[in-house]
Amino acid sequence: MSDLSSPETPSNAAAFTVTELAATLKRTVEDAFGYVRVRGEISQPKIPGSGHCYLRLKDENAAIDGIIWRGTLSRLSIRPEEGMEVIATGKLTTYPARSSYQIIIESLELAGQGALLKLLEDRRKKLGAEGLFDEARKRPLPYLPGVIGVVTSPTGAVIRDILHRLADRFPRRVIVWPVKVQGEGAAEEIAAAIAGFNALTVGGDIPRPDVIIVARGGGSLEDLWAFNEEVVVRAAAASAVPLIAAVGHETDWTLIDLAADRRAPTPTAAAEMAVPVRLDLLAEVQQRHGRLMQAVMRTLEERRIHLEGLVRGIPRLDMIVAQKTQDLDALGERLAEAPQRLLLAKGDALLMLSGRLALDRFTADLRRHAVDLQNIAERATRALVRSSNDASTRLASLLTRLESVSPRRVLERGYALVRDAGGVPITSMAAAAAGASLKIEFADGEVPVRVEGAAPKPARPAPKKDGGTQGTLL
Repeated sequence: MSDLSSPETPSNAAAFTVTELAATLKRTVEDAFGYVRVRGEISQPKIPGSGHCYLRLKDENAAIDGIIWRGTLSRLSIRPEEGMEVIATGKLTTYPARSSYQIIIESLELAGQGALLKLLEDRRKKLGAEGLFDEARKRPLPYLPGVIGVVTSPTGAVIRDILHRLADRFPRRVIVWPVKVQGEGAAEEIAAAIAGFNALTVGGDIPRPDVIIVARGGGSLEDLWAFNEEVVVRAAAASAVPLIAAVGHETDWTLIDLAADRRAPTPTAAAEMAVPVRLDLLAEVQQRHGRLMQAVMRTLEERRIHLEGLVRGIPRLDMIVAQKTQDLDALGERLAEAPQRLLLAKGDALLMLSGRLALDRFTADLRRHAVDLQNIAERATRALVRSSNDASTRLASLLTRLESVSPRRVLERGYALVRDAGGVPITSMAAAAAGASLKIEFADGEVPVRVEGAAPKPARPAPKKDGGTQGTLL
């Protein structure tokens, strides 16, 4: 009797081809595991030219291949990265060409708060190493922006709080770029809004804002995750327009806060950073206006007192002319007498010398002294001409100085001289009595006038005790 278990024993079982067996296994696996949720760490993610994402999910003991089709990948809220701990939901199937099984992933979610924080910290270190968070690249906010751009959801309390606070402090033009602030596609919309505001032209139909506020209300770490995405952080760092990040509440921190030029604890605080208080500015302007007017009035008063002092120091014109005329006469007399005195002195000296000289030298000395006398006469003549020219020059200079302080110069500048009928100058309003006949002298003539009425006489200053008279410019 033969052994039926030996290989040589014929069997009635049908033989499968490799393809048939692979197909049977594929149906069996897909029927048994329609949809599964698998928790693991992403390893070796790669996206070839087809746009599909291939990766492995692993733990400490096993690994499974995974694939995310291109259409599904574009809809995921998170991007697969090396070392990311996730929960993948999808359909288990086989890949007959390699006799392996794999999971077709349809959704990904981070596995717990710890994984999110680790991913956040890794991304912060990576972007920080590129210099996106450096303080040196942050720009100052404009003191009073003309246009404010707001990137936020068009619905909800955030935009209403910002608009209300701006209206209270200093109303400005606000342009809202509506975006989703969480969920699928939110990060791309926020980054596109920041880039869109920067692409606007200054003074265009839709003007480029002077400052941008990126705002969102509070929420969990998952709710705020769009503001931790790399595309948003890079857009904020690349913005040429100063940017204020106001995401969440005071205790919430996202990566856009580190890349923005200023971080506001709340959206309302961002509005307060963007504009000053209008009433405070008005009060400060009024205060500075008052101080400026006081300074101007004080300066004018000081200049008036200084000018009055200068006027009192100007001497009387007739006294200046009389003194200089007397000096000129004295110089002229001395110049006229000088040659005669010089000739007489030289003649006396010549006579004294001739008496003491011997007779044989008398003729020669007389000739020599005659030559000397002639030279002296020529020198005296030249000295007289030079002295006369110097005196004429000094006289012309004095006349020019006198002319500069002449009352006529004052009249030519638009002033007038008021005299009474006797020619006495009227120097005050009180001296112009009612009914008095006066003469007003201009630069080109006089005009007679009569005083119809007189104003109250102002108090006259007390006369000086030394009895001296005070000259006036006019």
